[in-house]
Parts: sequence; structure tokens; C-alpha cells
Amino acid sequence: MRSVTYSMSVSLDGYIVGPDGSFDWSVPDEEVFRFWIEEIRGVGVHLLGRRLYETMLYWETADQDPSLDDSKLEWIALWNPLPKVVFSTTLPEVQGNARPAFGGLAEEIERLRAGLGEGDIAIGGATLAAEAAALDLIDEYQTMVYPVLVGGGIPYFPRRERQVDLELVETRTFNSKVVHQRYRVTR
Repeated sequence: MRSVTYSMSVSLDGYIVGPDGSFDWSVPDEEVFRFWIEEIRGVGVHLLGRRLYETMLYWETADQDPSLDDSKLEWIALWNPLPKVVFSTTLPEVQGNARPAFGGLAEEIERLRAGLGEGDIAIGGATLAAEAAALDLIDEYQTMVYPVLVGGGIPYFPRRERQVDLELVETRTFNSKVVHQRYRVTR
């Protein structure tokens, strides 16, 4: 069965964006970016909330920029054909290899797990991930922890009053002092 992984960059104090909505502190250096390229190879479908979808739209046309280096072009070659499911009640349409969600999050994940296809199901976006966590649909949490305190904003982890036990599966420290952590939910 395909596993569901919530993976995003996060500040040391637990936020994916700061209080002003910016995330410029999480721009990956080349080593971290190469890591994300390898990670996306294992993804079969990516579930996105509206805000993350709109942020990632940049990559749909980024290949037209002649100044992009080889790693960015490699990312585009992997990201653009990757199937994406967008959860939004306000977007009139989606672009690229994306489609709107056909139903609720639990139904969509159940359909994806039961269907044909290879690779894991990735979730991006804190609001969407909070809904998946509340429904106990997340199998793994991945954090790319940046050594910065932003003081508030949108938290990586949903603020739910329940305990979720995790098992550390992998950790890696990059030269930039960014730390990747992968945790599996123990049920």
C-alpha cells in the first residue's frame, strides 16, 4: 500500500512560513536542492493545498528561464509531469499535470492507495496536512529543519491535543547546517 508522507521545510521554532508570510529563509542551497530532487523521484502523486499549489506554479514555466542551472532543469523535468491533486474551494481551475480533488481528503487518499500507481503519496501544505493528521492518514513526517527562529507564522505541526508516537527513521545534516529528519508514525 502506498504510504502518505508530509514533507516541508520548517524553521527551528516549527513554522513553514514566518509571521509576514515569507519563507525566503528556506531557500535550499545546492546540496539540499539535490536531496529534494532525489526525494521527488519516489513520489507517485503530490497532494497540495491552494497556497502551496500557487507557490509551485512557478515551476510550470520556469524552464523558459535561460539562466536556470542543470539541477533546476532536472527538478522541472521531474516535478512538471508528476500527477498533482489540488484541494481548494476557491481556485476556478488548475494548470499543468494537476487536477482538482474529486472529494474529501480521506476519500481521495483511499482512492489513490487502492488504485494502480507507483510511488508514495506526498502531502504539501500545513493546512492540508493538519486535516490529514486529524484523520490519522499520515504515515511519515519529514522535516527539513533550517537553523532560524522566525517567531510565528504557519506551524508545520497541527495544533491538536493528541499524542502521535513516531519512530526516527533517518536523519542527515547538510553542510549548510540544515537537518533532514524522517519519522514514521507508529500505530
